[in-house]
Amino acid sequence: MGGAVSAGEDNDELIDNLKEAQYIRTELVEQAFRAIDRADYYLEEFKDNAYKDLAWKHGNIHLSAPCIYSEVMEALDLQPGLSFLNLGSGTGYLSSMVGLILGPFGVNHGVELHSDVIEYAKQKLDFFIKTSDSFDKFEFCEPSFVTGNCLEISPDCTQYDRVYCGAGVQKEHEDYMKNLLKVGGILVMPLEEKLTKITRTGPSAWETKKILAVSFAPLIQPNHADSGKSRLVHLPPVAVRSLQDLARIAIRGTIKKIIHQETMSKNGNGLKNPPRFKRRRVRRRRMETIVFLDKEVFASRISNPSDDNNNSEDLEDERQEEEETKSSELKPDPPVNFLREKVLSLPLPDPLKYYLLYYREK
Repeated sequence: MGGAVSAGEDNDELIDNLKEAQYIRTELVEQAFRAIDRADYYLEEFKDNAYKDLAWKHGNIHLSAPCIYSEVMEALDLQPGLSFLNLGSGTGYLSSMVGLILGPFGVNHGVELHSDVIEYAKQKLDFFIKTSDSFDKFEFCEPSFVTGNCLEISPDCTQYDRVYCGAGVQKEHEDYMKNLLKVGGILVMPLEEKLTKITRTGPSAWETKKILAVSFAPLIQPNHADSGKSRLVHLPPVAVRSLQDLARIAIRGTIKKIIHQETMSKNGNGLKNPPRFKRRRVRRRRMETIVFLDKEVFASRISNPSDDNNNSEDLEDERQEEEETKSSELKPDPPVNFLREKVLSLPLPDPLKYYLLYYREK
């Protein structure tokens, strides 16, 4: 058992390690990973393992290893306003991170086989919206989840810009998955023990790229023993935003711009140095290896300690660096939710303030 990157002490350190190992490569993906604490999707008694680069499963609840989600997010090439379908949406962790990038005018749907996992995902989504300060840094495309087998999606469903399947896809279902895509869309799925990226370049044209060796539990085949009939899964409709919703998005966007302008003015066009603080340095060298995880196995870059001489040199360099910067380093101030403070200071009725804040609890 092992992970592709070192364990972190908190969510930010886990992301630091994923960046250093080149699993997270773009700013959008980094921001999404930092905004949602992976530990929030664990049951309380298992949270000690949340920042390890390992998969986790308890009953029907399952989370893939962070390095797998990183590769998936990067491969999807997400942009604001796109439509996304998550097959085997599970806890909603991935769908929520995707929603932070899609923004208010995207589409974010998930299909999950187990109804108890759907309820778990809805609870975690509600917790994130109501309690996480990082939520206010984004305009969110809230995911919608439906129960059913993702191999029984109604043939009249809309096609999507991005599709991810979180279970091993058998070769006979490859065309079924491809047909869920719009032209120009991207599908990421485990296919023949490879995490695979497929881009639809035309009505009958595809480009395929193998990303990583993996071993996922296979898709569960539909069971028609009871009735002999298929139970079609009807995806949520692509709804038009209400005028009330659009007004909230516009007002929050305007307030954010005002806060940004005020910050730029105070800091002299943003050139003022922010408080600095150090994270634990992670020393590693890269090598190719095979990593065995719970129901997942993949070839990846894994870190190993350097030899004793290099360790001694690194420790000496670190000591000198700490001495040189000790006088200039400041403990970071607690984060401030400026959007919340600004909304609460407005001369508005309280119900409107709380509506603008999505009825936040903090």
